[in-house]
Amino acid sequence: MMCKVMVNGLPGKMGQIVAKTALERGLVLVPFSLTGEDVSAETTQVGSQTIDLLKPSNREAAIAKILADHPGVIAIDYTHPSAVNSNAEFYVRHRIPFVMGTTGGDRKALMDLVSTASLHCVIAPNMAKQIVAFQAMMEFLGTNFPGVFSGYKLSVVESHQKTKADTSGTAKAVVATFREMGLPFDDSQIEMVREEKQQLERMSVPAEALDGHAFHTYAVDSADGSVHFEFQHNVCGRRVYAEGTIDAAVYLAKTIFKGAEPRCHSMIDILRTGAMN
Repeated sequence: MMCKVMVNGLPGKMGQIVAKTALERGLVLVPFSLTGEDVSAETTQVGSQTIDLLKPSNREAAIAKILADHPGVIAIDYTHPSAVNSNAEFYVRHRIPFVMGTTGGDRKALMDLVSTASLHCVIAPNMAKQIVAFQAMMEFLGTNFPGVFSGYKLSVVESHQKTKADTSGTAKAVVATFREMGLPFDDSQIEMVREEKQQLERMSVPAEALDGHAFHTYAVDSADGSVHFEFQHNVCGRRVYAEGTIDAAVYLAKTIFKGAEPRCHSMIDILRTGAMN
């Protein structure tokens, strides 16, 4: 079975590593990518392959031929939070199965859209396999031990490269499970660290990872301060997300090939099938 992908968000760093990982894993990389209107370049390189960049103003005119020339293509989205909803609408309108790796946007509107779209997709706030497993563990706690931390207080701090515009989607997802455990906490209380001096000195991010990292700490304390729990996951670089993203695309391709009923999948769904390499 051949898996063909169109990696959207080039020439961005995440798009680049996902596209390179796709080629390394033997996938077919379609030579087109959706990009922002403000991107001046018309093409970019992924290895020896030239990729044409399509802006919102010209993508509608090009997409019919792309789909005709590359039937069965799966879109992988690593664009910008401001483009999440319009891109998802584009995929649904043209019946393009997709993996949404971009965080941010109006997530409720996104899920409402795909719930009635009858289209295969994977939407997850985090594509890293091991962090997906951590999220599954936290989800288990929230489901099976509701209110276990009632009366405790939660603090959450996350650090990403200074170019990341939105609050970590992973942090928001984990916070949702903590709420199930009895901890009243609003997403707006998540502390974002984007200043490099703080990242180095406070968060202990290695200097070489300043332009690509994801450090998260969730601290839970009893009201009197006598009990402290701390959950932490720190990632340097982007490779772990790229690997999981390609796993998701391959999973979608296999699911579609088997003729399964179209629906929105999560990375936890994929993890449970053992479909991650």
